[in-house]
Amino acid sequence: MYWLSGGFVFKRVVSPFNRLDPRVRLLIAAEFFLLSLMAQTIWQIVLLVGAILAISAVARSLRRIGRAVAFSGVFALFIFGVNFVLGLGLLHAILYAARFLAIISSTSVFFVTTSPDELEQIMKWMGFPRDVVFAFVTAVRFIPVVMLDASQIMDAQKSRGLEFEKGSLLKRAKNLVPILVPLVVNSVVRSGELAEAMESRAYGSTPRPTSLYAMRATWYDWAACVLSLALATAAGLYIYHHFPFG
Repeated sequence: MYWLSGGFVFKRVVSPFNRLDPRVRLLIAAEFFLLSLMAQTIWQIVLLVGAILAISAVARSLRRIGRAVAFSGVFALFIFGVNFVLGLGLLHAILYAARFLAIISSTSVFFVTTSPDELEQIMKWMGFPRDVVFAFVTAVRFIPVVMLDASQIMDAQKSRGLEFEKGSLLKRAKNLVPILVPLVVNSVVRSGELAEAMESRAYGSTPRPTSLYAMRATWYDWAACVLSLALATAAGLYIYHHFPFG
């Protein structure tokens, strides 16, 4: 659990990709996402995932994105099994599972390299309501916190003799109750503290609050935007003309 939750904690690094405006990073991730949906062969997805991993290496986040992909491998195996059982064939089952991993990789590139503050600025720039932005960003911030709490509670319960790996499926489900109860209690207490902090800072008193930092695109951002759009368009046209849908 500690290994997995570490992949959700944002760590600021200095790299050419992290220097980009967060809107440009979102554009690049969206391009990878669309190309993942358009890919029609396994080799196309392999090349696409290779490009995503190359960008992850440039962003110095390859290990963290690898955690997300490794965790998604369980769901990829499930997708493979369902499609294979339904009789779609081995190649199609592998294609759908690989496409799922490519989609996870493309979205991880953005979320791993973007801080919650930058995510908040992007959502405000898109025109989302302030309350929606606050709720989403708060959820993103507390995901690793809740995962760490769950890991600590599991370790504490194991030290008291609670076993999670033994017994029937029903017994294992019952053994999760001593974990879920304190986890929910901690979350409720933390939400109350957050509400008090918001109230002490007069949240909602200003109709249109300003931000301390503003997003400003430079020539570096515009160059990366034009280059990524050109490459994504060329790849999309190649797939469309050589591998028509349907």
